[in-house]
Amino acid sequence: MNCATATLELGNGAVDWSAIMNCPRHEVDRIRELARRVAVIAQEPRMAAIKKRWADVNALRKPDRAPVWCRPVGCWKEIIPETMLACTDPLLRYLERHFLQIIHKRAIDDDQPVDDFVPVAAAFQSDPPTVWGVEIGRHAPSPVGGAWAYDPPLKETRDIAKLRLPRFTHCEEQTRAHKARIEDLLGDILPVRIVAEPLLSATLGTAAAELRGLEQMMLDMAIDPDFCHQLMAYLRDAALSALDQLEATGLITPNNTGPMTCSDPLGPAPPDGNLTCKNLWCMANSQEFDQVSPEMWEEYCLAYQKPIFDRFGAVGYGCCENLTQKIDGVLTIPNLRILTCSAWTNLDVVIEKAGKQCCIMWRQKASDVVFPDDVQRIRRDLMEGARRLHGYRYQIVLRELETLAGHPDRLHEWTQCAKEAAETYA
Repeated sequence: MNCATATLELGNGAVDWSAIMNCPRHEVDRIRELARRVAVIAQEPRMAAIKKRWADVNALRKPDRAPVWCRPVGCWKEIIPETMLACTDPLLRYLERHFLQIIHKRAIDDDQPVDDFVPVAAAFQSDPPTVWGVEIGRHAPSPVGGAWAYDPPLKETRDIAKLRLPRFTHCEEQTRAHKARIEDLLGDILPVRIVAEPLLSATLGTAAAELRGLEQMMLDMAIDPDFCHQLMAYLRDAALSALDQLEATGLITPNNTGPMTCSDPLGPAPPDGNLTCKNLWCMANSQEFDQVSPEMWEEYCLAYQKPIFDRFGAVGYGCCENLTQKIDGVLTIPNLRILTCSAWTNLDVVIEKAGKQCCIMWRQKASDVVFPDDVQRIRRDLMEGARRLHGYRYQIVLRELETLAGHPDRLHEWTQCAKEAAETYA
């Protein structure tokens, strides 16, 4: 097995290392200047307060106020269009976009924790290369940007025999090369760190839907439960095996510095210095099971996730799904630290049942933030929610934004409204 594709991952994508040694000098200078600006942001006095705010709320201590964070996701293409980028080299263009995003978030002025280092992901090779042993298919939209449809490889129940448990091999030489090249470029401005986190998601439902198709997966729970149990058990075992393999490398690095999960160090310090999953956060959800009854969700999803959660130091659960009727089940999750209250989950029920047991990630509905022309309505909604959450530990989070809909300053406005609400009901 060889590791032929060299990639740098900075949390939301990857680039290859083409022509790094022949980069135009003016492009290198631009990246270095942007890196200097990011280094200044990372060392600002406010950054210590931001990180403490997150650490306090995630430890169920009383923070100075609830942390506020937004993630532009798809609307980055409106905020930083391709025409704004000056670099042509693929690596430098990627770094340019990455640094510009950090700088723009500083202007938005939310509670974005910024690391004072450049993370470079350890390179791993999967065997089989497709991870599961079959090709995941999708019907791509045309034009690009529309909805896509599943083209699952498990057409018949007997196709489950095609699945293989993936094996992951650390590509040491490639990882060293990644780090060395970034150090040559930026090492005198920002330290470079190798990072390694879990290789497979604990969500499970996403992979199940990709392999079987979302509609068919839901039908299987009713008409072919044995097959559904086989598939979920396979995904659980693959995730647990991947954790074993990662721990065996000794490469695990903490994942408690980013937004939402910025926290105190997790788990005991291992005597040999090699961290385990007990030193990590696990973030997972059950979005594919949103329309499933609490009983079927627990049987076909949560029961298979729990052994994975048990391996971690802290767990955050939920995304955009409605968990109103499933909170009792969520509260049985080992090491639960964060419960996500989506825009579709009843906030009052979350407060009543879980308010004292975990941190509430109060998610905002992106469309309600972006499309109204009345900013005062956004302020009123945030104030009302913060009032109800007063006395509890919570985060105010806005994610899944795909457009700003002609409101280029809306994230700035939302952030100021959210911070005002958090301060009013601190």
